[in-house]
Amino acid sequence: PARKPLSLERTKGSEILFGVAPCWLALAQARRALFRLFLKQSSGSARPLRAEFALQAAARGVPVLHVPGRELDALCRGRPHQGVCLEAAPLPFKSLRDAEEPHLGHGQSGSRQLLWLVLEHIQDPMNLGALLRSAYFLGVDRVVASHTNSCPLTPIVSKASAGAVEVFDVYGTDDLQGFLKAKSAEGWEVVGTVSRPRDVEDVPVISCSEFRWDKPVIVVIGSEGEGLSLETQLQCQRMLAIPPGRALHPGIDSLNVSVAAGILLHSICSQKQRHGN
Repeated sequence: PARKPLSLERTKGSEILFGVAPCWLALAQARRALFRLFLKQSSGSARPLRAEFALQAAARGVPVLHVPGRELDALCRGRPHQGVCLEAAPLPFKSLRDAEEPHLGHGQSGSRQLLWLVLEHIQDPMNLGALLRSAYFLGVDRVVASHTNSCPLTPIVSKASAGAVEVFDVYGTDDLQGFLKAKSAEGWEVVGTVSRPRDVEDVPVISCSEFRWDKPVIVVIGSEGEGLSLETQLQCQRMLAIPPGRALHPGIDSLNVSVAAGILLHSICSQKQRHGN
């Protein structure tokens, strides 16, 4: 009977964040409305961490409930909560209309190397979270996702991103091809990604190790199963591929999308370290 009130008293439209990093960063950043913090009743080594959470929640005016572990299990449907859940409003994609556009200036495009990541139809929340974590870690300046056929910024995404989604703006667009066309006209290089260097009409494919970052660049990553749509491929000036290290068996001849993105982004970002800004 003690389990029912928690599930029945949820604020309308709220969701349950779970795990130490997502809950801590959501509390610290306060970018979304926060309703209640649930902490596992515990003794021993976990108590100092719970006390820190309680202090942070008190500073934000968020009520704290100390509950048995089974209540947390029920709240987050058995996912790995690490003794912490946070009831909060969903985090929407930000609008590109509200984005502050960087000014490239005449001949200054190389003085500030900009790198944006564009995601088309990423549907797996674990992949989306991993992509955002890598993008944040490697120094990507902005992430833009297609609204249609894409995973929203759910608590699973926040957990998979280790909370990066709580500190890193993710923008959404209804017109991905129009957005890429406009950026290309502004002088950005738009590069797509392919798992196998074939079936790309009129767009040259190069190894990621051959790519030279000498102007603001947008890297476009496609969906887990289909890759980039043909319409999006045609907006790309080049396609990047990761060369395999062996002859591959059919069926395991490509990489997980978030792993591939991490390799490609690191290949590009390492040039910034070598050449400086």
